[in-house]
Amino acid sequence: MPKSDNQKLKIFYILDYLQRNSHEDHPVRAAELIDMLDKQHNLLCERKTIYSDIAALQEYGVDIVSIPGKSGGYYIASRNFELPELKLLIDAVQSSRFLTEKKSRELIEKLCNQCSVHDAKLMRRDVLVSGRVKSMNESIYYNVDRIQEAIAEGRQIAFRYFDWGLDGQRRYREKDYSASPYGLCQDNENCYLLAYSERHGITSYRVDRMADIALLDDPRVPCPELTGKKLVEHAGRLFQMYAGKAVDVKLRFHRSLVNVVIDRFGTDTMLIPDGDEHFVFTVKVAVSPMFLSWVIGFGKKAKILYPQSVIDQCRQMCLDALEQC
Repeated sequence: MPKSDNQKLKIFYILDYLQRNSHEDHPVRAAELIDMLDKQHNLLCERKTIYSDIAALQEYGVDIVSIPGKSGGYYIASRNFELPELKLLIDAVQSSRFLTEKKSRELIEKLCNQCSVHDAKLMRRDVLVSGRVKSMNESIYYNVDRIQEAIAEGRQIAFRYFDWGLDGQRRYREKDYSASPYGLCQDNENCYLLAYSERHGITSYRVDRMADIALLDDPRVPCPELTGKKLVEHAGRLFQMYAGKAVDVKLRFHRSLVNVVIDRFGTDTMLIPDGDEHFVFTVKVAVSPMFLSWVIGFGKKAKILYPQSVIDQCRQMCLDALEQC
């Protein structure tokens, strides 16, 4: 190939090389760019052409810093993602149980490609994926995409649902499922679909336990309880996506648990002092074994005050647990 055939692509090669290799502590010199274009892309150019291309990229809006002097060069100062943002995203991928180990590594590698090779080495050094409890359903990534498509188009979906057997193999439930999808949310490091089902009403499904998802021609069944802000409110009332009747529950907690309550229910929760060491608050929650276990886990520092029906459920759950001892 003649040396001039690829000239129109030269500026893109320069930008790509700077994005992958330049760093504040490792600026790329013009001579390095000339050598790269020659050896990797069969392009010949002079220094003044490099200077012109860099100026054009700067005018376009790429934040390229020029360092004068023999030890100077060029580096990209700001990128689509800053390093702390990439670290935050990588941490989220690492901790997501609904992603398989393979898909986690693929996503982390893509995120690492958003920064220089120098920063990528530092981030990869801290990546710990092996040994974590991760999903074994490799298709979950595509399940999410299919569900989002159905939500966007307002269509119902059909799917198969399975449980894990003692042998670690899937055990599909006998009936095929259909539902009107309304939203996806994460809870307890798992991904859930919030939906309306004619069989189960308002319910949730573990996305990593769904298979063979297909979009139906039928429109979604209208469900005001899962529309707009009410979808967020519904998700906030659930504990690990266990459904239950939404009830206003009044609780009395020790002051050392203020952070726990705020983390769980948000800063809008009204906390009323009750003596020097306690506070009371009322929240609307879906009362389920998971909610009761959450309260019981705090021992003497937490107490349900109202309603009596929830107190009775909590007491019975404790008695049932004692029978197992």
